Amino acid sequence: MAIPVILDTDIGTDVDDVWALAFLLRCPELDIRLITTATGDTHHRAALVAKLLGVAGRDDVPIGVGLPLDPAPLGHTGWLGDYSLEDYPGPVFADGVGAICDTVMSSADPVTIIGIGPLPNIAAALVREPRLTERSSFVGMHGSLRRGYLGAPKPMREYNVKQHALACQAVFAAPWHKTITPLDTCGNILLQDQYFAAVAQSTSPLAQAVMANHQEWFEVASSWPMLGDLLRAMDPRQQSSILYDCVAVYLAFSRHGLKVEQLNVLVTDDGRTLIDDMGHPVDCATEWDDVDGFYQLLSERLS
Repeated sequence: MAIPVILDTDIGTDVDDVWALAFLLRCPELDIRLITTATGDTHHRAALVAKLLGVAGRDDVPIGVGLPLDPAPLGHTGWLGDYSLEDYPGPVFADGVGAICDTVMSSADPVTIIGIGPLPNIAAALVREPRLTERSSFVGMHGSLRRGYLGAPKPMREYNVKQHALACQAVFAAPWHKTITPLDTCGNILLQDQYFAAVAQSTSPLAQAVMANHQEWFEVASSWPMLGDLLRAMDPRQQSSILYDCVAVYLAFSRHGLKVEQLNVLVTDDGRTLIDDMGHPVDCATEWDDVDGFYQLLSERLS
């Protein structure tokens, strides 16, 4: 039986959320019960989700508009065009936090919440309905334990944690089962060579939508101060950007090819994730044993 899941995403800034949503839509192991949008212009982010769901023929999936905290750059406005969230024929909930609570509490089976952005929606849901921890588990793309971005040999403050560190503290401290892919296993994941070519050459409407967003994002984000130099050194015709969030979707149904350690993780006020006895137990994917197998699966599903 497919695992019921909720995806909480800050789609619309980094393009990896687009790849991750497309991957999720191609995973029969997962039953999507709700998608919520996190931080920034959450209404715009929800419209992007809605248009992608329409391309995939999945306008049955409910969308929840999350808490609109903090401005963030948007990288897919051209592809979105004049599409509006009001154009979506499926269910839309203005109160995304409430939708999370209702979806979990009304499910006959335990729900896995997949977090691929900062966590204020999930933290707020835990405050509103503390019993969520009895009926759900958490899988997230969060933190940096032993390695940093692009495989750097030291941990770094990772965006999804540092952007709302107190929310991440609350989610990690909650008494539920937690699994994360930190930068150690997702910080240098990208499709290239035959794996990228299969997606780029696919005639699938969803794959084509991913590639359109991929190309636009490279053009737009190349002017962003923090990413410009890195992206100008990459060829978007030959490779993806870093696909951090796809690993979190994968962990929602499989650990094959990954070394997973249960570690006590402490989230500091300034957004660091430390292995510390004062932390809370988290299953952490810290090493790949078969990253090529993951690339093959991701490429096949997306294409």
